[in-house]
Amino acid sequence: MNLKEIKEILELLKGSDVSELEVARGENVLKVRRGAVTEFRPVPTAPYPPPMPAEEAAAVKAPAPKANIKEIVSPIVGTFYRAPAPDAAPFVEVGARVTKGQVLCIVEAMKIMNQIESDVSGTVAAILVENAQPVAYGQPLFHIALDQGTA
Repeated sequence: MNLKEIKEILELLKGSDVSELEVARGENVLKVRRGAVTEFRPVPTAPYPPPMPAEEAAAVKAPAPKANIKEIVSPIVGTFYRAPAPDAAPFVEVGARVTKGQVLCIVEAMKIMNQIESDVSGTVAAILVENAQPVAYGQPLFHIALDQGTA
């Protein structure tokens, strides 16, 4: 990205109500924020692993849970994080009691942090993914032992 291209981008933004823009070209990233500093620097990016073929993803799946166990799966491809920040405590541990709607983890996809919530109340029976590992769509993340009377 050269200075002429950067000036053209800034000129296009003048008449718009866009408050923030990020443009990546190769290893160069241009971030523009209104009322803030404009930053231009190379940013190393780690490529996402290619999606697994369906047969391979099925082979990687954890064993089928028991009838009183609810399997929480990843709704997207991304990176699994157990905590909201590297120095923070995990959202949940094995044996922790969870309620419907409680955040269990984060799956980062395209630099967006997506909170994954429990859709049942119960106890965390298993955490099936290591922190900071890539996950596939539909990959099991947690097993939640259901409360009595919940199905």
